Amino acid sequence: MKFLIKTLGCKVNNYESEMIKEKLISHGFSEDENNPDICIVNTCTVTNQADSKSRQMLRRCKKEFPNSIIIVCGCITETKKENLEMIEADIILGNYYKPMIVHYINEYLKNKEQIIRFEDLTKAEFERMNVSEYDSKTRAFIKIQDGCNNFCSYCIIPYVRGRVRSKDFNEAVEEIKMLAKTHQEIVLTGIHTGSYFNNKKDLTDLIQEISKINELKRIRISSIEITEINYKFLDELKNNEKICNHLHIPLQSGSDEILKSMNRKYNLKYFLDKVNQIRSIRPDINLTTDLIIGFPGETAEHFQETIETLEKLKFTKIHVFPYSVREGTVAAKLPNQINGKIKKERVKQIIEISNNQELEYAKKFIDQELDVLIEQVNEKSIGHTDNYLEITINEKLIPNKTYKVKITELKDNKIVAKLI
Repeated sequence: MKFLIKTLGCKVNNYESEMIKEKLISHGFSEDENNPDICIVNTCTVTNQADSKSRQMLRRCKKEFPNSIIIVCGCITETKKENLEMIEADIILGNYYKPMIVHYINEYLKNKEQIIRFEDLTKAEFERMNVSEYDSKTRAFIKIQDGCNNFCSYCIIPYVRGRVRSKDFNEAVEEIKMLAKTHQEIVLTGIHTGSYFNNKKDLTDLIQEISKINELKRIRISSIEITEINYKFLDELKNNEKICNHLHIPLQSGSDEILKSMNRKYNLKYFLDKVNQIRSIRPDINLTTDLIIGFPGETAEHFQETIETLEKLKFTKIHVFPYSVREGTVAAKLPNQINGKIKKERVKQIIEISNNQELEYAKKFIDQELDVLIEQVNEKSIGHTDNYLEITINEKLIPNKTYKVKITELKDNKIVAKLI
């Protein structure tokens, strides 16, 4: 039988879709985007917009492939447990049951009856799953953690992903060893990656262990909370050259009052102090962040505080999101919701700050030599440095190979380099 997978949302979802694909292929199924017998929609529900896109994708699959078996899995199913008539599908699986998708397909083929499976994610253990290869031969994502215990007031994720749980330490190491045979860069990912802990080993212990893999050249962390950057991690960052010179650390707001309302677990002083510690170890590190603008109660004064905070922190890139009401969260019931026009104007200002700071950071590397891992090759070659600068080289090079280059110029907002 032939299958199609449509994936929405985060890197964790992408990893899980890769795992589903491998399981199906290993059981004799084949991938076919044009005429699938099975259509799988791996959904996201982090925002109302993501929820809407997931439902649109489901409707599109039903319309384009009316004779296919329709499977819906992922976060949207977790939010609709009590209202499943909104999800018209043959098989509905919560996040925990993604690894067992082949079993449920066979069960459906045998009985032709709708299947619905959910698990109590407050008590669930880490799902048994692994990936042996990615279509991209340069960078591979490894899900090492799932769930979140923070319950930020705007976030639905703890309710749809459950509590913090981690991949078995030895299994994670073996999976990375396998992927390192064909991928030079590994990205450690999860819902709350920095909270990884298994068999008395934390994220830093895992990084130390996989750094022993000779084939592995780069270790990247998809995202880490500022509260998880402890002295042990900082010491590893200082001494381990395989850790990429790039960290994505969500700030979410540059106002202490708004951070408190968001139920974030730090204040600005704590955040600034940690960033200063990071930069004292790696002065040229690329620090990027997430920011929510227009959170309920965010006044013009709060927004100005955020701008001043961003000027101090000098992030290289700011992923900015206008706050949107997410039903089922504390923030959805807060007073003083912000007008959409005001949010749009504020987002525009933050994007301008982000663009300026990104350009300022890139300019620092003109005339410097850096290693670039090539990912795309057409008439030109494109790849990333370990500090996540996208580099264009006006030559045809070999994909999945690292070259030493010299940055020559910024042209049309692209960083151009030549081979050394």
